[in-house]
Amino acid sequence: MKIATWNINSVRLRRDLVKQFLDESDVDVLCLQETKTEDKSFPAEFFAEAGWAHQAIRGEKSYNGVAILSRTPLIDIAHINWAGKQDCRHISARTESGVTIHNFYVPAGGDVADPDENPKFAHKLTFLDEMTAHFVQNRPENAVLVGDLNIAPLAEDVWSTKQLLKVVSHTPVETDGLKALMAKGSWHDPVRAYFGDDEQIYSWWSYRSRDWQVNNRGRRLDHIWVSTDLANAVSKAEILTDYRNAEKPSDHVPTIITL
Repeated sequence: MKIATWNINSVRLRRDLVKQFLDESDVDVLCLQETKTEDKSFPAEFFAEAGWAHQAIRGEKSYNGVAILSRTPLIDIAHINWAGKQDCRHISARTESGVTIHNFYVPAGGDVADPDENPKFAHKLTFLDEMTAHFVQNRPENAVLVGDLNIAPLAEDVWSTKQLLKVVSHTPVETDGLKALMAKGSWHDPVRAYFGDDEQIYSWWSYRSRDWQVNNRGRRLDHIWVSTDLANAVSKAEILTDYRNAEKPSDHVPTIITL
């Protein structure tokens, strides 16, 4: 089974790019974040006609939104409202093969890395704490956690750990929180394991960088984790950087694992 995650930054604006990816990548499941549309406006029929009739969607107007597209039926579709908000940042479903997938869009956290001064950053930290508590209490098995987690946890996940230590997405309180979520929540990072500890890998490059490839100031904000019982079941991981060169691209690119 091939599972992909991609922050698409408006699924209606980039539905053709999503279809191109589905046609080219041979994935079985695609999880999208930041779909930015209400469910009634999600291009469900468009994807169904392309062979992706099995969908779990949860969206709101203009912001956030998550979706799971699958070649085969999805069951037990559910969601959790985290940090006291109903802001469409999570959806889960079980595949026909029995794998449960959790698709997350963790809050970005704003620009100021101080929860007392910045409510957005406080929201992000609360969100992480609740995710950790949930998976401690509900140990995942035969499960996959994907999404734009908006944190690059390791020095090798950013272009300069020295310059980004005070920048939201790589501050110690965030990276420590994400590592705690992984360890306490019984998750494993197969993408990092596949590429190795020393390789710089990124999934996001800012729109502000006109020549993103030359500058290559990226961050790995998009993740696919597996429950620890599946740690040895992942045979391949991919980050498709070419999609950052697409016409009207997302600032994120797809990440894929093969189970």
